[in-house]
Amino acid sequence: MTSIVIPAHNEGRVIGRLLDALLAGAPAQGPDIVVVCNGCTDDTAAVAGARGPRVRVVEIPTPSKHTALRVGDEHARGFPRLYVDADVVVGAADVRALTDALATSPDLLAAAPGRDIPLTACAWPVRAYYRVWQRLPAVREGLFGRGVIAVSEPGYARIAALPPLMADDLAASLAFAPAERLVVEAARVVVLPPRTWGDLIKRRVRAATSSAELERFQASAASGPASPVPSARTGTGDLRALLRDQPRLLPGVVVFVVAALAARRGARRAIRTGDFSTWLRDESSRQG
Repeated sequence: MTSIVIPAHNEGRVIGRLLDALLAGAPAQGPDIVVVCNGCTDDTAAVAGARGPRVRVVEIPTPSKHTALRVGDEHARGFPRLYVDADVVVGAADVRALTDALATSPDLLAAAPGRDIPLTACAWPVRAYYRVWQRLPAVREGLFGRGVIAVSEPGYARIAALPPLMADDLAASLAFAPAERLVVEAARVVVLPPRTWGDLIKRRVRAATSSAELERFQASAASGPASPVPSARTGTGDLRALLRDQPRLLPGVVVFVVAALAARRGARRAIRTGDFSTWLRDESSRQG
């Protein structure tokens, strides 16, 4: 049986739309859905529980996504297994497309859906940023930034061994070689972007901080100086190649660079002090 684990911290405003999408068109016998409410002080558990017996709700006092994922694993009943962020929207048909893809080859360990990012309600700089971000090779090919990852049982063993990291989806994506992972464009997930520049910078500061934490872990785990370390960083060469192909994106590239520099400045103190637990969350993407 396919299991879906959803870690949720104070997501009462948005988790209902995700659960409704997952349940619509799904067979009565599945999938197995586990919502792990971690450290919630709002009505997340009540909203999830109102969806009926097909959704199992587990409550834990600790506000930790990593802990919630592992607790969800303890309650999940089968494989393939999907880990889904509470603030995205993915449907039952998309879940089936992901699990079907994993069934095609024993060498395929992880899959994620294509992402749709609705930008209509966003400020101009946010729209410009995402038009560049979505076109970057690492972003197109990686499993991160989608809020959904599906794994086979051997794939689960790979990511379950990872330590608690803020960049959990990036670490999961990089844990698989390109031949072991797949973006299934036939499956789609709606990822709600921040609407304001300030909230975008919050997300980018969090990304810069979490990437630094991941790189420290990779460096300590490397078996030797010659060991290749996988990375999803964007370089100036990526941006130059994008501009050669699509010169009209120049304003967006300028915005992208400004956001990257602001995020680097904003993350500097957290990186220096080793604060990899403060979660900067944008609320504008959770507006109705």
